Amino acid sequence: MRVAWLGHKSATLGGGMATYSREITAGLRRKGLQVTFFHHGDWTGQPRDGASADEESVPLDSISLVKTVILSTPRAKRKLADRLRRHEFDVVHASFWFSSLDFDLPKLCRELGIPFVATFHVAFDRRRNVVAQVFSAAYRLYAPALKQCDRVIVFGAGQRDVLLKLGVPAQTLLTIPNGVDVEKYSPGPSDRKRRLGAERLFLFMGRIDAEKNVDVLLEAFLHADPPASTKLLIMGSGTERRRLERIYRDKRVLFTGHIAEESERIAILRAADAFFLPSSVEGLSLSMLEAMSCGVATVATDVGSDGEALSGAGIVIDPSKLAVELEMAIRQLLDLPFLIPELGRLARQRVLERFSLDRNLDALIAVYEELVTSRRTATPVRS
Repeated sequence: MRVAWLGHKSATLGGGMATYSREITAGLRRKGLQVTFFHHGDWTGQPRDGASADEESVPLDSISLVKTVILSTPRAKRKLADRLRRHEFDVVHASFWFSSLDFDLPKLCRELGIPFVATFHVAFDRRRNVVAQVFSAAYRLYAPALKQCDRVIVFGAGQRDVLLKLGVPAQTLLTIPNGVDVEKYSPGPSDRKRRLGAERLFLFMGRIDAEKNVDVLLEAFLHADPPASTKLLIMGSGTERRRLERIYRDKRVLFTGHIAEESERIAILRAADAFFLPSSVEGLSLSMLEAMSCGVATVATDVGSDGEALSGAGIVIDPSKLAVELEMAIRQLLDLPFLIPELGRLARQRVLERFSLDRNLDALIAVYEELVTSRRTATPVRS
């Protein structure tokens, strides 16, 4: 089967969506599908081992306006449309949001008779606050395009309900949660605590932007006044990083910046006692699932599909009481350290049961096969 994949390779442009595209396309190829990866920008991480000539990658011209808002050029649109019109692909799968092309692709693929699948990554929160309203506007903006897709992949029941209310047909929506390579992201030995001089290690891993509330996490951690041997490691880059580094100079707080090498991120995850994700909005965080898969006790806000994924396997906190409940969770883990391994075990078990990459890939391939078969059956044979 031939798949045209539209997604991000650049972690700067795509964040977690770049990880999603990288893992899914590599997995589809391992399962024998031919995948052509259309993308904006260049891959900013380490080269993948064993990359071969059949892993076709097609860069598209674009202009990055602000952070993940990307404007595709007319040349990029023509380049993609020309490839699609040659009928080189059995199915097109786009990781939204991708660029301004998002709003033209479903209609173009329908005209060409090519099944079109979109994974909708846009974060959401059903509470009534300023941040949630901004993302709610994005959902309303995308709804007309999503209605024209053959399938829209969402990450949980809450996200599905939001799109149903916006008129996206129920038969179009399919819940396939993010998946993690549970063999690679697994508990194991690590010397990173020793290297960092920590007896206990707490971790944030992700973009350091305003909606991630890293400042609230830092305040809660320092207000809990942990011993000098307990460290909070902030891994990632973003618009808030430099400001926070200037403000929080405590020796118990460590900033690493973005770590591109996957093996190093896994080593740090394996060393961590607890992972914190205090976001105001999310889709379904891959960073959180990776931490859970490594057997790390996990604390996250009940936003997007994160609370749904973590409930019963970690500590879910109310985002409207963020500062108070974050500090309470930190104090619990400091005062009751015997909770940490049990929460880690529950987190790992949850990922094995619901969020493995293999399960995700098998579900996607089943969607592709169903759509391609239906399209072929519906297309009359020309004599």
